[in-house]
Amino acid sequence: MTGPVSGTDDLPAAERFDHCRALMEPAPAPLEPVCADPAGFRMSQVDVTVDSLRVWTMEFAPVTFRRTERLIERSDPETYNVVLVRAGAMDRVAATGETAYGRGDLHVDDSSRPYELRARGAPTISCAGVEIPRALLPVPGDRADLLIGRRLSGRDGFGALLAGTLAQISADHGSYRPEDEPHLATVVCDLVAGLFARVVGEDADAVTPESRRRVLLQRVRSFIDQRLHDPELTPGVVAAAHHISTSYLHRLFQEDGVAVAAWIRRRRLERARRDLTDPVLSTVPVHHIAARCGFRHHAAFTRAFRTAYGVPPRDYRAAALATPG
Repeated sequence: MTGPVSGTDDLPAAERFDHCRALMEPAPAPLEPVCADPAGFRMSQVDVTVDSLRVWTMEFAPVTFRRTERLIERSDPETYNVVLVRAGAMDRVAATGETAYGRGDLHVDDSSRPYELRARGAPTISCAGVEIPRALLPVPGDRADLLIGRRLSGRDGFGALLAGTLAQISADHGSYRPEDEPHLATVVCDLVAGLFARVVGEDADAVTPESRRRVLLQRVRSFIDQRLHDPELTPGVVAAAHHISTSYLHRLFQEDGVAVAAWIRRRRLERARRDLTDPVLSTVPVHHIAARCGFRHHAAFTRAFRTAYGVPPRDYRAAALATPG
């Protein structure tokens, strides 16, 4: 897990606001900052990648953040951003109306919908949040309309659990290992799902079986990708980690036309192919790359690679590294 820190405190005052704009410009769901006092602006931010989620904390001077139609057309990752106000206040302005949030309040933004957030009420406003793919939380459109922008409590129930978990991940991200990420992501997803279900009055029947299957399949595939290096990764291990039977796991994959073991082998070969074409790894022996992708035996890896890509891995690497670019 990484937690890159970005901020403006080390910059001259005249450069801080432009630096903030530059940081937000390449984001998957970019926001446009607008500030009445650019000379007095300051900001610090920590981003922690947790599997397919982004957990973040920010502190900044009063400012307005805009998610415009133009920015949505340019880049839309189709995510929810669950935001907790920790200090100061924020007003959210959208086509559906205006809502104010104070300390301990949560709200949800949708990257596909335009809105404006006006931070105010203190010299320094502090927020935390999580950006999560909508595909992991399949809320029907009419129910999402009830959720987006609504003032939620981060002081009790699922909101308090979520707020505490985000704070812990941000403060202690250095103590987690890469293999912990899928478990942490599952915890965060479950808390957000619980918060959403409570808010919109959903019960177990509100999410369709197909949506549940799609979410579970995405989590399983993410779990597999995090463990390709483990030669003990089997359908039984995958099923047990997700508290489902092996037969149900097989049915889950067969509906997409692929067997579980075949999917694991395919992903291992794709990972090996990527590593073989990486100039940074050009001196790593082929059998080491095979082992780090979960293949026990070099001969079996060579046969599988040749079957998938038409040439032995050593020849594939030589051709790829000899090709400019």
